[in-house]
Amino acid sequence: MTEQIKATLRDYAWARWTALVLVALMMFFAYMFVDVMSPLQSLVETELGWTPGAFGYYAGAEYILNVFGFLILAGIILDKMGVRFTGTLSASLMLVGACIKLYAISSYFAGTALEQWLSSWWVEMPGSAKLAALGFMVFGCGCEMAGITVSKTLAKWFEGHEMALAMGLEMALARVGVWVIFTISPRLADWMGEPTVVTPVAFCTALLLIGLISYIVFTFMDAKLDRETTAERIASADETAEEEFKMSDVGKILSSKLFWIIALLCVLYYSAIFPFQRFATNMLQCNLGMTEKAAADIFRWFPIGAAALTPFLGYALDRFGKGASMLIGGAVLMIVCHLTFALVLPAYPQTWIAFTAIIVLGISFSLVPASLWPSVPKIMEARYLGSAYSLIFWVQNIGLALFPILIGNVLEWTNPGVTNPMNYNYTVPMLLFASLGVLALFFGIWLKALNARNHYGLEEPNIKSKTAVLEAEAQEGDI
Repeated sequence: MTEQIKATLRDYAWARWTALVLVALMMFFAYMFVDVMSPLQSLVETELGWTPGAFGYYAGAEYILNVFGFLILAGIILDKMGVRFTGTLSASLMLVGACIKLYAISSYFAGTALEQWLSSWWVEMPGSAKLAALGFMVFGCGCEMAGITVSKTLAKWFEGHEMALAMGLEMALARVGVWVIFTISPRLADWMGEPTVVTPVAFCTALLLIGLISYIVFTFMDAKLDRETTAERIASADETAEEEFKMSDVGKILSSKLFWIIALLCVLYYSAIFPFQRFATNMLQCNLGMTEKAAADIFRWFPIGAAALTPFLGYALDRFGKGASMLIGGAVLMIVCHLTFALVLPAYPQTWIAFTAIIVLGISFSLVPASLWPSVPKIMEARYLGSAYSLIFWVQNIGLALFPILIGNVLEWTNPGVTNPMNYNYTVPMLLFASLGVLALFFGIWLKALNARNHYGLEEPNIKSKTAVLEAEAQEGDI
């Protein structure tokens, strides 16, 4: 007997793509805020009195609270409370953290008793940097929580549909946010006449409010989908409904060798990307002798390369597979690019060399995320998918917290006595980034070998895999 399955909201293309747009907008504005000060490093040093070390501590602060357990808690909250509550909470935390950071760099904070107290200890890091770092910590909690929430949201809304394409488009829109902010941040800084970092930060803070509103609109759609799927399960008396998340599931995730291979590949790869974004503009300034605006205009094409290719790679992954191979290819390209920045660009300071390396790095950044995140649902059960994503993000955040601090301090150690932010030598920091790519390549090769032996499906197309599952279920129903 064949039962008629009633269509739910996610079965309508307009509904699931509208849901994608609403949640992706939140991440689009979040990524803009993350890098709003990245192309302004030299201005931050001259206007606010920060050193490269202070800038590195500020950049790493985004991930500090996540490293010390918040991100694990976020995954548990996500699996227990669902995407609506967790997404709204994450968007709210981002807005609160942004407001703290905006206050820290504004004239309203300068000269206050709080500023004087914060500046009285650990004098190497100004009071404004300490409070901005605190705000960035709060923002980072919300941003990383939003990341895992969006991943689980898209897995939910695009189940049986274009999951890799949807995740690719979401990541592409986020990358466009980086392109936008590297384009407009130096221009917004000059907008009021006298250069200041306050204007671009205030602009992005306002955008985070819009992102919160867009996610709240999405929650009404998601509530309707839950009502429909609940009614469908009741109507079909489904005895195979998935188990609820249990705390013991965290132990199952952490005991998985495959989880750790993916998590370590992730932390190594992303630690050579996001911390690099913080210093890339100044690196180009120092090697090519150009202004912040000109250097940012070159680097802004890095996320565009990723944004342009990621949806197509997601589409290809859905239909043709080869996810593990994409991970290896992305790591190889990243190694080549960072070695170019470390060894070739200082010897041959040509704009076309820098531009070519930036574009190739963007291609690398499209290969890895497009294949990495849609692969996680293939190896993790749905009931603890949120916790699996959060634990991967937690491991990733350890690297993202430590490497900006390390790079900032290495930049100072390898440039003793240099006070002009236009005269730094970036060879050693770039070699450190390249070494991360080598390690990521090792884990990518290991992952592909395990997949070939144990048939996890990482090289299989998503749509084909889903069809095969449905056919198997249909055959079981006919027996």
